[in-house]
Amino acid sequence: MGDGLGSRRLYLCTPDRPDLPRFIAACVRGGVDVVQLRDKVLDARPLLERAAAALAVCRDLGVPFILNDRPDLALECGADGVHVGQDDAPARLARRLLGPDAIVGLSTHDPTQLEAAGGEPVDYVSAGPVTPTPTKPGRPGTGLSYLSYAAGHARVPWFVTGGVTPETVPAMAGAGARRFVVVRWLTEAGDPEAQARLVRRAVDHAIEEP
Repeated sequence: MGDGLGSRRLYLCTPDRPDLPRFIAACVRGGVDVVQLRDKVLDARPLLERAAAALAVCRDLGVPFILNDRPDLALECGADGVHVGQDDAPARLARRLLGPDAIVGLSTHDPTQLEAAGGEPVDYVSAGPVTPTPTKPGRPGTGLSYLSYAAGHARVPWFVTGGVTPETVPAMAGAGARRFVVVRWLTEAGDPEAQARLVRRAVDHAIEEP
């Protein structure tokens, strides 16, 4: 599964919400091709229940489902993989728990972390947030220069995070980004399918231009 991430372009990261299965389905219809459930509030058992609901939709629609932070729960629910941060369970532990075929992703926020990720058993890294975001309180934005660095130095596919919208995609693509993580543009959308279509169109246009 991890081998196919390089061709994927639009990655939804969402907390739990009452309409989670319907929301995910709408986003995927609009062009999302990776889904992560990232919920910092739920305890383990409720999180497993919500992850199972999200996974069922992703299976039906043929997109990978990734759980944030918890490789143990990713294993239990049958997720395609896990995404860990710099302060979460180590990527090597996630790999041991989930096996060689699972997707393991790792957040990076600066060149030192990106270089260290090159020695980790990960399938992809995220780079950002480009601009400060409420989902990462207290973390400053990396700016576009970090994307240029990642484009030249990342040893695995990488996804840009932080402030991805149809308006920001062209500059991010100009700095080297080819894969994009979207949070608030979709989680706060009144019509998530239409919003996903807009940002996917911007991504495709930006990276397919000669």
